[in-house]
Amino acid sequence: MPMPHASHASPSPDAIVLRRSTLRLVPHLVFCLLLVGLGLAGLVGLVVAIAQGTLGEAEGVEVIALVKGVLGVLFMMALGVLGAVLGMAIWAGRRTAVIVDRAGVWLDNGKARQIVPWDVLAGVGMYWSRMNRRVKQHSIELCPRGPIDDRDPVLWTTVRDEEPIGPGLPRLRYRFPLRPGTQDRARAAIQQFAPAHLWLGEVQREPGHIGRPDMSRRPPR
Repeated sequence: MPMPHASHASPSPDAIVLRRSTLRLVPHLVFCLLLVGLGLAGLVGLVVAIAQGTLGEAEGVEVIALVKGVLGVLFMMALGVLGAVLGMAIWAGRRTAVIVDRAGVWLDNGKARQIVPWDVLAGVGMYWSRMNRRVKQHSIELCPRGPIDDRDPVLWTTVRDEEPIGPGLPRLRYRFPLRPGTQDRARAAIQQFAPAHLWLGEVQREPGHIGRPDMSRRPPR
């Protein structure tokens, strides 16, 4: 069971930190702000229409136009909510990092960190899949030799139960998603620090291979 050791209190000074640059988040945050702006514009339009009594004065054909207008406003407000949710998720995830050093692979969620040491693994590889023609998703696949703590407060979101990567490897393993643009450094870091016999190589998977956490593994608060 991969638990922190006394000597693994924190990553080593020469660790490779795989974190997406904050500057790269700016376009995504701007897009979210635009969605929020659309939502606010829709809300203002709805308030103005109510204040002017427009909603209660329409007749005949005007009712159809009014209904279309209200639906359009509600759609704009829904986009605003979506922008706010996405923006908060992106901003909250800016501190998340995968760290690779001579002890193992760390996951830092911005509040706490946990390590999966090399000495508890039977293999380590990388998966990738296409999101679209230009963007790929990459992940580090950590296959343990024995039982794992699938309710670890930091690591539980990375646990996946899928077909084994290779013969003799377990179904239950850790999947650390990588930020776009960090996959080359991740590969180099693993090959630099991991025991050579653990490296399983890279495999292409179906789109959306990252998957979702099993909420039943979520530890009680």
